[in-house]
Amino acid sequence: MTDPTMILVVGGLLAVLAGGAAYTRARHPSAHWAAFGMPVSALRLLGSYASAMEACGLTVPPSRLRVLLTRVTSHREIRPVPPRRGLLRPTSTGLRLRLRLAPGQEPADVAASAERLRHAWGVHAVYVSTVKPGMVELRLVGFDVLRRVRMPRKVETRLLKVPVALREDATAYVRDYRAVPHGLILGATLSGKSMFLRHLISGLARQPVALVGIDCKRGVELAPFAPRLSALATDPEQAAALLAVLIKHMEDRYDLIKARQGISSSTPDEEITSDIWGLPDHERPVPVVLFVDEIAELFLVATKKDEERRDEMVTQLIRLAQLGRAAGIHLEVCGQRFGAELGKGATMLRAQLTGRVCHRVNDEASAKMALGDIAPDAVMAACAIAPERPGLAVAGDTSGGWSRIRTPYLSLADAARTCQEYAHLVPDLPALEPFRPTT
Repeated sequence: MTDPTMILVVGGLLAVLAGGAAYTRARHPSAHWAAFGMPVSALRLLGSYASAMEACGLTVPPSRLRVLLTRVTSHREIRPVPPRRGLLRPTSTGLRLRLRLAPGQEPADVAASAERLRHAWGVHAVYVSTVKPGMVELRLVGFDVLRRVRMPRKVETRLLKVPVALREDATAYVRDYRAVPHGLILGATLSGKSMFLRHLISGLARQPVALVGIDCKRGVELAPFAPRLSALATDPEQAAALLAVLIKHMEDRYDLIKARQGISSSTPDEEITSDIWGLPDHERPVPVVLFVDEIAELFLVATKKDEERRDEMVTQLIRLAQLGRAAGIHLEVCGQRFGAELGKGATMLRAQLTGRVCHRVNDEASAKMALGDIAPDAVMAACAIAPERPGLAVAGDTSGGWSRIRTPYLSLADAARTCQEYAHLVPDLPALEPFRPTT
């Protein structure tokens, strides 16, 4: 074979290899990472670890013993010491690396250098988490995991704990009602609120939980899940009656807790510090999760009579948010906006909703309604969500932490099929029987 022919063959092979790499990177990023990205990033990390740490200001002066040994055994230059690193562990989306911090260092020092380390090692993002005092874990993400969402294969689930979306650090975003009893989901039209709600309902449908819905859009959002719902209200009149029944049901559960603990019946509900989880299994009532779709519909009024009904419903929702957790009643409120302009009691109710998820919004004020009082830094991140990425959202809580998440696609038919499959798990709650939707 002549030299020109050899050059053409080699060039063709390189072109095919480059084209294959570009195709897998665009269509199958996880395969591209495993075949090309991970080896390159691992070599970069191992080869430039000490220099990268020194450039980021994460090195410390060596100990006196180390200086003495270096001078005795060799004539090398005495350089600052980087944090001791553990083994490099590959994952399907990136790499993991544990660092033992030197005396005087803190995890915030490493987190502040995450962007520099990302560029130094050629990865999509670097996230820092604390493992234990003196040790942190670097989670290197090799590609944008939110572009094509694939949930982790193994996610811990239990009662009232449902994986809903994927975080930008490739871990699952889990909605845990035991830890965060009430939540608020905000977002403009076609932003992904309905998809988030489908995952919540289909996940809870597999558990022994009572699902209750208020959907004043004539039930178009929640009616497909009717086989699994214990109650459904489709207009403000039904919603007012259903909320009154839930308040009475909550009070009955408090009476059950009092009777079990021997507390006097005159003790105010607010002074009871225990909850249904302290009851024996055979006496514990099933948890109730109330979904309210388009909360603004409950606040809008046209007549004086509607205003009285609105005030009553808002008061009942606030009572459920304040007292419902101990009785095993949880709220999940959805809407496009949720501010003081809705009317009296709106901000008081919003303050009780600990978990916040903000999808794409139409203005900065809407993002501030969702995240401004708990994670101000997340407001601009919510405003930067593009319409081309439905389902992308910013999740925050009262700790001040926040992260970007995205729900995977779940068709309405699949979610409804799940509710039909687990319809036998609908608990027996006589108080809610008049509101049970017909299927």
